[in-house]
Amino acid sequence: MTRYIFITGGVVSSLGKGLASAALGAVLQARGYKVRLRKLDPYLNIDPGTMNPNQHGEVFVTEDGAETDLDLGHYERFTGVDAYKGDNVTAGQIYSTLLSKERRGDYLGGTVQVIPHVTDLIKEFITSNTKDEDFVLCEIGGTVGDIEGLPFFEAIRQLGYTLGQDKVCYIHVTLVPYIAAAQELKTKPTQHSVKELRSIGVTPHILLCRAERDIPAVERAKIALFCNLKEENVIQAPDLNTIYAAPTRYHAEGLDVQVLKHFGLYDATKQPNLENWQGIVQSLASPKHKVSVAIVGKYTGIGDAYKSLGEALSHAGIANQVEVDVHWLDAKGFETRNVASQLQGMDAILVPGGFGSRGVEGKIAAIKYARENGIPYLGICLGMQLAVIETARHLAGMEHAGSSEFDSADQGEYGPLVGLMTEWVSGNAKEKRGSQDNLGGTMRLGAFPCAIKKGTLAHAIYGSENISERHRHRYEVNTAYIPVLEKAGLQFSGLSPDGALPEIAEMKSHPWFVGVQFHPELKSKPFAPHPLFKSYVAAALAYKQQQKAA
Repeated sequence: MTRYIFITGGVVSSLGKGLASAALGAVLQARGYKVRLRKLDPYLNIDPGTMNPNQHGEVFVTEDGAETDLDLGHYERFTGVDAYKGDNVTAGQIYSTLLSKERRGDYLGGTVQVIPHVTDLIKEFITSNTKDEDFVLCEIGGTVGDIEGLPFFEAIRQLGYTLGQDKVCYIHVTLVPYIAAAQELKTKPTQHSVKELRSIGVTPHILLCRAERDIPAVERAKIALFCNLKEENVIQAPDLNTIYAAPTRYHAEGLDVQVLKHFGLYDATKQPNLENWQGIVQSLASPKHKVSVAIVGKYTGIGDAYKSLGEALSHAGIANQVEVDVHWLDAKGFETRNVASQLQGMDAILVPGGFGSRGVEGKIAAIKYARENGIPYLGICLGMQLAVIETARHLAGMEHAGSSEFDSADQGEYGPLVGLMTEWVSGNAKEKRGSQDNLGGTMRLGAFPCAIKKGTLAHAIYGSENISERHRHRYEVNTAYIPVLEKAGLQFSGLSPDGALPEIAEMKSHPWFVGVQFHPELKSKPFAPHPLFKSYVAAALAYKQQQKAA
């Protein structure tokens, strides 16, 4: 029997509802339960695919090619359960479906309203495509009081009524701020947030109170009294040194215990096995080495813009007993300032994915510096394409090599070195795109196979000739130029099975120089670091030790 846990937020955004959902899911898994996590986003965009990463954070891509909220990355990393298209929905998708149904006449000429039509679609999403999960955890984006979120709160209120309180649990994440001038933690924002939530018909069963320090028992008792809860159902969630401490800390605070008690499932003789999580925290706290990695990108002003990338490096650090010190560098600065001075002391360089022309020449300059100085380099998506362009310009004599993403003119005998993909195979179907198509959802998205050549660095890293990785791109390297590029020293060690799409490129004369068209960071997990990142961080450590010995 599937039970539903709804996680809502109040007071302010960015309290960590996604992390709380993922951590709770991990602890329930450690107790032997099967979980599934979903995200409901009230914004009107169809999906985050065309949203600015500086505003919304990264776009997380699922195995089946959905562009989703970054919280689904948390869900996958903490539980190991792959997310799919059916695990993230936006208000834009709900209203788009609603209007399509109305135009088809599905509502038989009746008046279409928020209740019941919008709320019915939301409830259908929440309860659809479940199999044998014990718990489905649904996070509601935004905060209580947001006008666009009202239909979602109403939908989960209705589910509490129709399914029964024994099958539904409401967890409300709030903020207990510390006022430095008064040297006090303030409970009033939490009280008001719960009052707002109750005013729309949802009474929380558990409060998860975020704070920058421990909340004294007297303050938790005060919150319980004013919010009509048992004291043990007011759970503190103080700031942690690492997000991977959340499962053990939330268990220590009793979050999973109170959830199971609510559902009548708690057995005091059974405890979750959290040894793996304890080991992760210990590894992060006591690394044997430290390396510095420069990420030269476009969206370096906000950490969430490259969330999965930062976590993948952390996972690789755990595997190598290394602390990875990430330096986020704006690529634009490499166009106007000395490259060597900015990259001095770096043990590895990484250029991530991105779109548009801003900072492109700066990224190419950083790639050239990595190649010429033997510094480990990893290029992801655009970072691979720019590595190919750098090779073409400076090693293959193609002075004007570029991409049609930045320059529409032909740049060589066979057209642009990097050009817009027009067609590719997805499963048993052929996908086709044009330059005038809508931006949203028109890329090569999701998991695709890749064939790796034996005897290459890529083959040594993966230990396999056939892999599957997730993609998110609309431009590709022109295979017509492969012979001249390989003559210049850039080997294409991975291709799509039909040989039409370059997937992995590596510099044969370089200790560790790899570019990949896909996004390996999306599949990395703390217990299963991605092999590319694991090898990359090991190469960074080797480079650092070599420099010290020189």
